[in-house]
Amino acid sequence: MKENNTTDQKRLMLVDDDSNLILLVKDYLEFRGYQVMTAENGLEALELLKTEVPDLIICDVMMPEMDGYILVERIRENPNTEWVPVLCLSAKGQSQDRVKGLTTGADVYIVKPFEPEELVAQVESSLKQASRLIKYQSSGTSSSSKIQARPKVELTPTEEKVIQLVAQGMANRDIAQTMEVSQRTIESHVSNMLGKTGLHNRTELTRWAMESNKA
Repeated sequence: MKENNTTDQKRLMLVDDDSNLILLVKDYLEFRGYQVMTAENGLEALELLKTEVPDLIICDVMMPEMDGYILVERIRENPNTEWVPVLCLSAKGQSQDRVKGLTTGADVYIVKPFEPEELVAQVESSLKQASRLIKYQSSGTSSSSKIQARPKVELTPTEEKVIQLVAQGMANRDIAQTMEVSQRTIESHVSNMLGKTGLHNRTELTRWAMESNKA
């Protein structure tokens, strides 16, 4: 019997060349109430995306035919799929690998092996973030009501990575773990961005990031 929750039958795409992992993850996600379609590589995923756009995509990084990095780039280049949250899975957990995944366009980078509950938590968090963004963009908010930040704010590449994670609702501690730096370093980056923008808190910073297409 499937667990009863409030996923509203969200549709997920799972892309991985490991058939065992696909079976395990698909079964677990379906048990949690999600609809899951699968693909064995990036090329197959792109074909599926021509006819059906899911609410979220989970893809492996190392795959034949087309790796996860290129797949994410293709997803972000397509106006029909550019908004879809993407979670990358990889056995490569070095800082440079995480950074590459996030800068390519992934919303979350999860290192294998991972706990199923961790994956579900990241899926739910990403779906909620996407829902907030869609609601905000469709609300018809006028430019006059946009949050007022200092003009021409320039962020460093590291600050851009941090603000993307802040906009996902991640705490400083979790961001520090993802980027493999100290929590104090993340706090310093957030403080610097608040100073640059003239904003007062993380909520305003998140809203500014969305309005400025930085998240």
